[in-house]
Amino acid sequence: MKTVTLEVASAEDVRRRALEAFKGRKQRARISFATPELLWRVLTAKRWELLKAMAGQGPLTIREAARRLHRDVKAVHGDVQALLNAGVLDKTEDGRITFPFDAVRVEFTLRAA
Repeated sequence: MKTVTLEVASAEDVRRRALEAFKGRKQRARISFATPELLWRVLTAKRWELLKAMAGQGPLTIREAARRLHRDVKAVHGDVQALLNAGVLDKTEDGRITFPFDAVRVEFTLRAA
């Protein structure tokens, strides 16, 4: 099973992991957000539904994703653009969208103010 971890991490943490990867040390698939608020702003309930529908399915057209979700194509298109901009989804050369993971793990720590 191919799992991606969505996390809240500092730029320094991301930089450190990138350096480790360049040294040949295997890294888990991660998508990092600067703050928990940004993670939740990007990953709305409708976008979670989209990721769930796309997980492990291979490349899809936006129209096919909308059909599977019983949602309007224009609304799904907006969600796809937000997820592409955040680096959560990828686009194939033929314009299809893909979420190349079977599972999602969310990881962050909430601390007292």
